[in-house]
This record gives sequence, structure tokens and C-alpha cells, in this order.
Amino acid sequence: MTATRVDFYQLSRDPVDVTTAKLARKVLQAGERLLVVSGDEAQRGQLGKLLWEQGGGTFLANGMAGGPHEAHQPILLSADCAAPNDARMALIADGQWRDDALGFDRVLLLFDGTQRDAAAELWRRFAQDDQIDNRINKQDENGAWREGR
Repeated sequence: MTATRVDFYQLSRDPVDVTTAKLARKVLQAGERLLVVSGDEAQRGQLGKLLWEQGGGTFLANGMAGGPHEAHQPILLSADCAAPNDARMALIADGQWRDDALGFDRVLLLFDGTQRDAAAELWRRFAQDDQIDNRINKQDENGAWREGR
């Protein structure tokens, strides 16, 4: 059994929508599909709109889970961790960990300052599990994300 990689992203400089767009673009450039998870319907709608409005030929095609073409979406937005688009990567935009996410090859967990304690507790839990490769990513003053400790 291979380990699931969980990347923790503490939002400090950029908000969740900007960070989601940056990370989604990288996932697509790598030739992968992505599942974006949020329990907040309004947030899912806002993220979907933002991804489409990236401008010109750089828009990020996406759709909502339950839609007529969900299996064909390169980026699928959903309230849960089911991936009818066969994504092997998930991005948790609302900061609320779901153990179902461990079924993906890689998970990007975005969290803000109010969720820092819960993320730290999750980090400690994962550090004791050989089946999880957890990493922290920090944003520099220019907005670039770097793996750190």
C-alpha cells in the first residue's frame, strides 16, 4: 500500500480562492484531475466562478458534482470526497479534514489562522502514521509556495 501525501497550506498572504486557483492550475499542468471539496455551497459556487474567470485561454474548466458532465470535468467541486471525475488529487478548500480524503494519492489541505490548532493536531496524528506522508507549505512575501518545516 502506498502512502497518501497530505500537503498542509496555511493561508496567510492569499485568500482561499486565489490559492485554490494557483494550485488547481499546477494540478492541471501536471496532467492530473482535481476534486475541490468544500461543505459550503456558496464557497463552491464562488470557487467555480473564479476558476472560469481566470481570463483568456487560461480559464480553468470545472463543474459541480451532480452535474450532467461531472465525470468529464478536469476540476470537480463537491461537498464530499467522492470523485466521479476519477481525480487522484483532492483540494480541501474549507479547511475541514475528512478521513475519506485518504483514498486519494495526494490531498492539499488549505486552512486559515482560525483553523491552525485543528491543523496542528491533524499534523501530529499524521506524523505517527506510516501510510501518510505529510508536508507543510509556506507562502513567501512574493506569493510563491515553498515546502517547509
